[in-house]
Amino acid sequence: MSTVFIVGAAGKVGRHLVKQLADKQHRVLALHRRAEQAAELDALGATPVTGDLTATDVGTLVGQMRGSDVVVFTAGAGGAGVEVTNAIDGRGLELAVDAARQAGVRRFLLVSAFPEAGRNKGMGEGFENYMTVKKRADVYLAATDLDWVILRPGTLSDAPGTGRVTAGPAIAYGDVPRADVAATLVALVEQPGVARVIIELTEGETPVDEAVRAQSRHQA
Repeated sequence: MSTVFIVGAAGKVGRHLVKQLADKQHRVLALHRRAEQAAELDALGATPVTGDLTATDVGTLVGQMRGSDVVVFTAGAGGAGVEVTNAIDGRGLELAVDAARQAGVRRFLLVSAFPEAGRNKGMGEGFENYMTVKKRADVYLAATDLDWVILRPGTLSDAPGTGRVTAGPAIAYGDVPRADVAATLVALVEQPGVARVIIELTEGETPVDEAVRAQSRHQA
């Protein structure tokens, strides 16, 4: 079983991920910002780790991550504004990547954004900034020597997970339940041979484990 350090564990995808990993007997270290989130994460099966991406430093994160097998970055500003987006989705991701490298954690999974998200919907300047920051984060991670995977889910929904998805380096845009995004991340934790690939993800008909396994043929 793996030790998985989750950045953004208290988020909507993060909570699904914590529970699914814990249910499969993985050890979960769950980074969270607010004190009241600790009890919920503990109840889901994680070891809560207090930390604020906008206030911490590399050295602190290195100490918290050390000994982990995988880092999963699923933090996001959630529409809180340009400055918060820049701080969390941008600088926060770079901080986490730098910390993982220094801590000797080779595998890094990033939940990013589907390129077609918001296209032709007049989402405004804040959303344009969000997509720009997300792409820069992808570039930053992909330039490292880590065993990275960049996961780009379509429009997230709270519909029940089906355990079936469509995944690939370039697929048609669509929706995907958060529970199935989490299930895909679990499969990526358990299939470390899939690395250095970008995977777009929507709802579909292929079982998650099979869909992830198929991505090995797209590896760089």
